[in-house]
Amino acid sequence: VQLQASGGGLVQAGGSLRLSCVASGDIANIERMTWYRRTPGNERELVARITFGGGSKYADSVKGRFTISGDKAENTIYLQMNNLAPEDSGDYYCHAYLLPTGTWRTYDDYYGPGTQVTVSS
Repeated sequence: VQLQASGGGLVQAGGSLRLSCVASGDIANIERMTWYRRTPGNERELVARITFGGGSKYADSVKGRFTISGDKAENTIYLQMNNLAPEDSGDYYCHAYLLPTGTWRTYDDYYGPGTQVTVSS
């Protein structure tokens, strides 16, 4: 199983970016996917989470500006980021809580490499 994020870049404050994350490999089911970001201080922060059975969750700092969406059939999630601010800068990476195919497999956490977002003031 692999997760690959894309869509990061350099943008001015007030601008927008759209991140994508695709999970690939031998996947039986994905329960939820999450965007995290690692700040310049190397802290991990939950940005947004989508549960494919219904529901989403956002960090307070991004509510009203970021929107998470997903396509379960494509094992893909998106993060639309609007009105970006310098404090949104960081390494954005995705996580999936999923069930791989195969006998005796269980749900587990998978993480992919990040995509860098830099917001200039």
